[in-house]
Parts: sequence; C-alpha cells; structure tokens
Amino acid sequence: MNKEEKIRIEKLLSQEGILSRREAKEAIENGRIRLNGKKLNPGEKIYPYEKENLEIDKNILDKKETYLVYKPRGYTSSKDGKKNIFHAFPKLSHLNTVGRLDKESEGLILLSNDGLITKAITGKDHKIEKEYLVTVRENVLPWMIQKMEKGMVLEDGPTLPTKAKKVSHNQFSITLREGRKHQIRRMANKLHLTVLSLKRIRIHNLNIGTMLPKNYRKLKKEEVGELRKFAKEKSPS
Repeated sequence: MNKEEKIRIEKLLSQEGILSRREAKEAIENGRIRLNGKKLNPGEKIYPYEKENLEIDKNILDKKETYLVYKPRGYTSSKDGKKNIFHAFPKLSHLNTVGRLDKESEGLILLSNDGLITKAITGKDHKIEKEYLVTVRENVLPWMIQKMEKGMVLEDGPTLPTKAKKVSHNQFSITLREGRKHQIRRMANKLHLTVLSLKRIRIHNLNIGTMLPKNYRKLKKEEVGELRKFAKEKSPS
C-alpha cells in the first residue's frame, strides 16, 4: 500500500485487525475514535501513518469477549426457540453465536461480541478449518472417504475438497472450510450413510480436548489474536 494514499478509517482499522468496519463506524459515530483529539466522521480518510495518532476508547477493546463452548445436542444455535444455546449458557447470553451448528449436532462453537472474530469464522472468503467426528449406522468404505475428499455435487453446487479419514468401521472425521447448511449430513445421505451423531471437534487450532457438553472457557489473548489474523483485510488495490 502506498504510504501517501489516504484510506477510510474503518477500512484501515479492519486491515490492521483492530476493529471490524461496522464496529469502527459505530465507534466513530459515538465519538469514541478521535484523531489528535478531533472528532471524526464515518468514511473519513486519513494517511496510514496517522493510525498512530488515533485515540480509541479503551473500553471498546476491553469489553470484547470470546468463549469456546460445547453445545449439547438438541439445542439450536440461534437466540430463538424454547431450547436454544443460551439456555445452555445463560451467563453468556449477552454474546452472539459465531456461525452455526445445527440442532441435532453437538460440539464446539464460539460465542463472541468481537466483530473481527465473526468475520474470521464466517466471512465470505474465510479459511478457518472446522473438523467433525461423524458416527453412522453403516460401514464406512474407502471409496466414500475418497468421494468426500475430492468434493461432491450437492443440490446447491459442488463442495470444496475436504480432508476425510476413516476412524473406525462406522466413524469418520471430516474437515471443512465452508459452512453450507447441513452439508455433512447431505454428503452422507448421498453416500447412503445414516448419521447417528455429528460432533464438531475443532475450530482452527481450538480443539475439544476433554470438554463435555455445556463446558465453556474464555479464549486466551493469544488464541483471539490468532483468529483475528484471518479477519485482516488485504491492502486496497
């Protein structure tokens, strides 16, 4: 990026992995981001080197929280319904779900109020891997694993290649980089496999380990930083 080219403040803060564009715009509108003490307007452009003179309200960053939770089976991932994820985690009801995990699936999902974490996990071009352990009624055959790895054509188009591995005669693990609705269940159905249980066991470098349903933990600073890297925007062309 040319040092002499001005750039919108919201985009600059997003590129640097400090705030999402939406968060930056909201903070500017509320007078919580200033340049040398001067109030700014949304969409205003500055030189990249002026970032050092931006005064960002410390409370904006201090109030950001991200938790890794183990969603039990039978709970929806939204805030709607009689049995949603926040009934399982009432102390985290001030946060939002990052992505989704269908009602009959269990395992890891993030709850956060950090716009950059949301962008990293669910953004259009995200590269975050999510790994699942799937138990089926039938025997998992080698050709089925190969089909999943190569990519399959579903009703809404071809899937991306995956990483798949047979774990036991009726279990396999599969790693995706896309989040289509019921994707794994639809792939299994096309292979004539009956899904008995589906568990998300990893999100990027966050592993399920010894976590049990309804367990949760706050992400460490370095874990948040690792995920936020995936939300940084490329320099403008």
